[in-house]
Amino acid sequence: MPPNRQFRGAFTALVTPFTATGAIDETAFKALVRRQIDSCIDGLVLAASTGESPTLDPGEREWLVGTAVEIASERPSRCRIKIVANTGSNDTAATIRATRRAAQLGADAAMCVAPYYNKPDQRMIEAHFRAIADDGALPIIVYNVPSRTGVNVETATLMGLAEHPRIVAVKEASANMDQIAAILRERPSRFSVLAGDDIWTLPMLAMGGDGVICTCANEIPGEMAAMCSAGFAGDWDAARRIHERWLPLMKANFVGGPNPVPVKAALSLMGLTTDMVRLPLLPLEEAHRARLRSVLEATGLLEPTARPAGAGGAGRGGPATDAGSTPRVRTATAAHA
Repeated sequence: MPPNRQFRGAFTALVTPFTATGAIDETAFKALVRRQIDSCIDGLVLAASTGESPTLDPGEREWLVGTAVEIASERPSRCRIKIVANTGSNDTAATIRATRRAAQLGADAAMCVAPYYNKPDQRMIEAHFRAIADDGALPIIVYNVPSRTGVNVETATLMGLAEHPRIVAVKEASANMDQIAAILRERPSRFSVLAGDDIWTLPMLAMGGDGVICTCANEIPGEMAAMCSAGFAGDWDAARRIHERWLPLMKANFVGGPNPVPVKAALSLMGLTTDMVRLPLLPLEEAHRARLRSVLEATGLLEPTARPAGAGGAGRGGPATDAGSTPRVRTATAAHA
């Protein structure tokens, strides 16, 4: 790892599993965290977009972060993964309060999105992040995702923020390769640049990026960790093979509904949790579910079996799988084979 660079590797933006009544499924969440750790993931990001942050109340967010910290702490310190709490909002004072609470719960860092809806200019964006870094008591990962926020953290603004000792990384999801290349060229040596789009992980690694905060690691944590490790080792053939094998899944996770609707459907088909989401989101429609099932079968995450005549799709409640597919959840050993 480059000197003083704190965040490197594959970080899963973990889903928040819900029961049929819409409550957090605590048993399923704990199992998902342990599966991630067993698969050699580098870190977890809790209560982010993939975790349905807009519909989580403060107590639920705190439970997710505190529980993940507790489970991660079961391992020896040298093996402990990093726990990142998503604390960002378009209210600077509320973000500072949430970040301080995450620090009390033992999180390693906070991820904070650029302020949405308020339409701040670059001067205002910089003031927002500096205030959080000054008073939030945690290292800060800037989350730049213009497609959701309507504002872009421009390169010059981010480089100014990177001078702050507590602003240590960016999750860069602008989908603007010119901007990403400029950030990678101009950043301080201690500042981590993480892909915010799964399919851009390999290109960003090749340009000197530090890894990814991704959705598909919910399904394939070991594979994403292995891709990053191969890139860091300069084994680009291995990294490219992993990328090419899992590219259909990376794309399928964003077809048929907004994140996390498709990935929750996939996890339900794999038997790992339900596909319950909170309104205004709805579960994946059956036509898209059938196409997603085909991707899971083709990539080996589901083992196809003969479908009886008239077999229908999987139920919306999960975690039951389709009558014609058998879950085949990959282990840490398989992932790194």
